[in-house]
Amino acid sequence: MKTAPELQNIPRDIPLTTDFAQKSQLGYKVTRSMARVLNASHMALAEAYINGLEIPDSLLQRSIHASMPVLFKHAPGVLAPYEWVLNETNRIAEGSRELMKVQYDLPQAMLNQMLGDWKLIYPKYSMGLWENGAVDLEESQKHMIDQVINRLGIEDGDHILDFGCGWGCVPNYILSKFPNVRFTGLNLSHEQCEYMRRKMQDPESYLSSGRFTLYEGDLNDAQFPEKFDKILSIGVFCHVGNLTQAFQKLASLLRSGGKVFIHIITVRIPNNFSSGFTHKYIFPNGRYWNYDAVPNHNQDLKTVQRWYINGTNYHQTAMTWLQRFDSSQETVKHLDYGMDYAKFRRMWRFYMLLLGTIFATSDGEYNGNGQYLMVHT
Repeated sequence: MKTAPELQNIPRDIPLTTDFAQKSQLGYKVTRSMARVLNASHMALAEAYINGLEIPDSLLQRSIHASMPVLFKHAPGVLAPYEWVLNETNRIAEGSRELMKVQYDLPQAMLNQMLGDWKLIYPKYSMGLWENGAVDLEESQKHMIDQVINRLGIEDGDHILDFGCGWGCVPNYILSKFPNVRFTGLNLSHEQCEYMRRKMQDPESYLSSGRFTLYEGDLNDAQFPEKFDKILSIGVFCHVGNLTQAFQKLASLLRSGGKVFIHIITVRIPNNFSSGFTHKYIFPNGRYWNYDAVPNHNQDLKTVQRWYINGTNYHQTAMTWLQRFDSSQETVKHLDYGMDYAKFRRMWRFYMLLLGTIFATSDGEYNGNGQYLMVHT
């Protein structure tokens, strides 16, 4: 059976009446039909759960552990529920304003409880690194950022752009390590920017050091007065629809000899991966690029090194988020979520159970995180 990337490589001068093309087109149609059926079933289960169907966590997790290895190994094409997941879109980011409203502009008090909010480690909505012996969420996030520092080769005196800087956790931690590093943060979320602006007025925060500049806006429109020594982006490229345009833009912001470091959720299957549930309720227009997608776009930026981080690290991160989310209910249930809280809670519990468990399937070898070191070509 041909998956979508293989179909795209069919030479267009081969007549569609040839046996090769007929089999490819048929295989592709069968795969897309299976994807629609799987997505409909997945959505029916998710929405039943959201609307009150009682399913024990253990039963849901066992079903994911049983099904996902089969799909990863034997039918990866069905894991892309929509055609747009398979290819680049026309703009760098699609539905970005909607994404901010649905995901990143939620009540800060709830996010602080779930993600953690400490002196150096602010809320950070990406993988913590546990495989080096971290004992809790805070330490796992420190280990992860230390790994970024090492792999990007950050040096004191660098001027670094953090594309999609979240709540400023990564800049704050790195600024604490390097007294002469300067950071520029680019973020579209108004609520996250408001969090950072408060920290920029807090003398105990390294964001108040005068070495951190914040731009609230979209990469599509970003302009800066100087070029950067290094650019890093943690977790953002799941929301980027066009790698070609994004890398072209990042390259234009980089000085000669500069480096880019990208950390993303990735899958080691031939095609990209998404979920109808997360697209509707959690990450509008989100996708997980396959592990080869970034190096396959060596035009304005060239991948010189890459690493796969086993999915068990994200599994433990998501399960820790879920435990913290569950334990904070009395504190956060009265906040404004723009919907009935009971429904919001079930929606997010399903999301974290689904996300965390998928990363643990197949011993974390198919769905994990990709890290890519790139240079200006």
